[in-house]
Amino acid sequence: MAIRYTLWLDPEDTERHRAMEAQLRHYFLERFADYPHIRLFGADPYDYDAPFNRLHDVLMARAAEYCEREWGYVPTPEQLNRAFFLAVGESNKFLREPDDGDTHR
Repeated sequence: MAIRYTLWLDPEDTERHRAMEAQLRHYFLERFADYPHIRLFGADPYDYDAPFNRLHDVLMARAAEYCEREWGYVPTPEQLNRAFFLAVGESNKFLREPDDGDTHR
């Protein structure tokens, strides 16, 4: 298997990597706008059929394809995941379940 991730091939180009990560966050925020409010997982975050988890899988694949097609950039899974969850934190589209295990709210 050949290394394809742009970050790994050119780790010194931090300006480009940061710009792409910002673009990914923007991409995810735009995609979230296409959905009604989404409930975050409740008691079982490993329920892979939960709407949030299905959305994550679909959008990760689409974002990777988008970056490669539009920008000639192959993001790492970590870049995709970080951008996705930063966008979740910025978005007003996500609702938390009352029993999500966070005792600090």
